Amino acid sequence: MSAQRAVLAIDEGTTGVTCLVVAQDGRVLSRAYREITQHFPQPGWVEHDAEEIFAHTVDAAREALDAAGTPVEALGITNQRETVVVWERSTGKALHRAIVWQDRRTASRCAELSGEAVAIRARTGLVTDPYFSATKLEWLLRGPLANHPRASLAAGTIDSWLIWKLTDGAVHATDHSNASRTMLYDIDRGDWSDELCDLFHVPREALPEVRASSGDFGVASAKHLGRAIPIRGVAGDQQAALFGQGCWTPGLAKNTYGTGAFLLLNAGPNRPKAGAGLLTTIACGARGEPVFALEASIFIAGAAIQWLRDGLGIVKTAAESEVLARSVASNAGVYFVPALVGLGAPWWEPEARGTIVGLTRGSTRAHIARAALEAMAYSTADVIDAMVQGAGHSFDRLRVDGGATANSWLMQFQADVLGVPVERPAIIETTALGAAGLAGIAAGVWPDADRFLAAQHFTAFAPGAGSPTARSQRAEWGRAVRATLHWAKGGA
Repeated sequence: MSAQRAVLAIDEGTTGVTCLVVAQDGRVLSRAYREITQHFPQPGWVEHDAEEIFAHTVDAAREALDAAGTPVEALGITNQRETVVVWERSTGKALHRAIVWQDRRTASRCAELSGEAVAIRARTGLVTDPYFSATKLEWLLRGPLANHPRASLAAGTIDSWLIWKLTDGAVHATDHSNASRTMLYDIDRGDWSDELCDLFHVPREALPEVRASSGDFGVASAKHLGRAIPIRGVAGDQQAALFGQGCWTPGLAKNTYGTGAFLLLNAGPNRPKAGAGLLTTIACGARGEPVFALEASIFIAGAAIQWLRDGLGIVKTAAESEVLARSVASNAGVYFVPALVGLGAPWWEPEARGTIVGLTRGSTRAHIARAALEAMAYSTADVIDAMVQGAGHSFDRLRVDGGATANSWLMQFQADVLGVPVERPAIIETTALGAAGLAGIAAGVWPDADRFLAAQHFTAFAPGAGSPTARSQRAEWGRAVRATLHWAKGGA
């Protein structure tokens, strides 16, 4: 049995719950996972059973705790952001399925608010979109829950739901990072906005107290986890990953390469200028205090390789894309703009469609696979340029996580394009690690953030001999993007 001090991390994601027990030396002592059922009651609607989420969280946490064989001193929670739950205070029972961040049922309501969009963005840093929580809560409270007395209701994102349930209703709280994704939170004042609560017909008294991400969120009852465990860290998933990567210094950024890509850059204590296509949000400083960050979403990253596999049959596995990319000396002038669901940041053109340019009789599947990987790196560079310009900070490295980071060719090419090192962690579950770090620092498992980071290990990809070519070819990538935008706008 290990004598290591340890922390439990609960990572409640969109498709499942992962629980890790993380030791003081950075080792993952145990892990457990439970899948979450996806509900699609109508086209464009996405829901989760909040009671199932809690039950699966408890099951996975107990399994991880039992497998670790060592006491834990605290637990941290990270969660899918923007997803909302409304429950009854007296019973702690959810009154409707949780409405998931992917849900689009309030698109028409957001369109109605076009005249308020500038004011909403100024107050929240967000665009007026169904993605965020406010219109979801409004739909619940003015629709299926309209007849419930407002004083009897509690509402919040998934973190606050889990905190309430684990503490048996003793604590109704969230952290600044989750609050900043609701479209009800004033990011300059650092608190709920009375004006936005009125606009969206959300009673402020139903919302949780907003606390620093590293601190006291009550104690999880022994009846749930088999032992009483203090809850000492909370952050939304992308902000938790930013913290888990050690990006608490202004100018540090991380990119999560998944189906799409999520880029966050720590902008420090002063609100940065957010250019078109960028969101301003709240992240965690070294002590878990709120700081500003810029965020951008690239709609298609790893999904481009999935399309080559499932749609075209060009590759049999995602790993084969790396083999093909290495098999050719260059892209031979082939560029792929993977706008398969429109273009996200920094372009934001929903009518854009996937475009491959530069094909010749000599083009092969290897060139197309390489072009798909290069597109991830070029898209990331485009967003980082916009972020650095807005934040006004120098940029000297990129930390990365997500499934596509297993592709070492891509990581090297990303470093070559950016001209700065790309650092890949040994443990890619950085979202859960971030939650563990926030909780462990508050509990004294790590004396400070630097000691927490010292337990993590990174592989660095430095810009190499291919950097001049990769960076010069960005001009051709830019031409390909402009061609895609020209087509989307119906240009002749």
